[in-house]
Amino acid sequence: MDQISTKQSGPRRRTSRRTRIGLIVMALLALATAIYAVPRYLTGNPNDSVIPLNTDVALHYLTLAIHAVPAGLALVLGPIQFITPLRTRFPRAHRITGRIYMISVVFAAIAAIVATGLSVDGFSAQVAFALLGVAWLYTVVQGYRTIRRGEVQLHRVWMVRNYALTFSAVTLRIFLVSGLALRPVLGIEFAEVYSASVWAAIFINVVIAEYFFVQRITAPALRRRRRVSTNQSPKSPATSSQAPTPDPELAGQR
Repeated sequence: MDQISTKQSGPRRRTSRRTRIGLIVMALLALATAIYAVPRYLTGNPNDSVIPLNTDVALHYLTLAIHAVPAGLALVLGPIQFITPLRTRFPRAHRITGRIYMISVVFAAIAAIVATGLSVDGFSAQVAFALLGVAWLYTVVQGYRTIRRGEVQLHRVWMVRNYALTFSAVTLRIFLVSGLALRPVLGIEFAEVYSASVWAAIFINVVIAEYFFVQRITAPALRRRRRVSTNQSPKSPATSSQAPTPDPELAGQR
């Protein structure tokens, strides 16, 4: 038994170690991005904006500032919410931080949608940012609704999806820097690099979140459902006529 438990605990230790390293890297990248991006919108000087401003609309810079400040806060707070020991030992702190995160995302998403309508970055980037803003707002609302109903697993799923969209601020800059470095070789315009970076950041983050994190969260519920289906296999016409009870943890996945 000791040998079996040791063999089983090895992969778990490695997974836990990889998770911790991943969270640390994610937190450092999020912090670095927030430190780089947010202060430019605290000066009140439109000339400090790294995003081209619409000169016909004086409030464009203000909408970007209203977006940047809460978005930067959400970006930094997100990794903290995924630390299991902190979540289990300090549930009150987790709830308070979670409320701050959700409120920040709501303000940032609404401001982002407004700023997108004023953007001069081109139609493709506008569409990408509009979809991102709507999805960002929708996922945080779903995260709030599920935790209010006590559906913890579904809440985790929706918040993983939401932070994947939040973290697109980081991956956008990674793709943008990489694209600008390759720009002389590829011979493409900045607008093309920027638009491709926006779409790539959203797509890659969503795929990673769904494949590596959401599937891992829902896997235990799927296994339980299979066990229940196996144990309730029909033994008589009476039992076979009964419809299986849906798993509430997976209801939101349909």
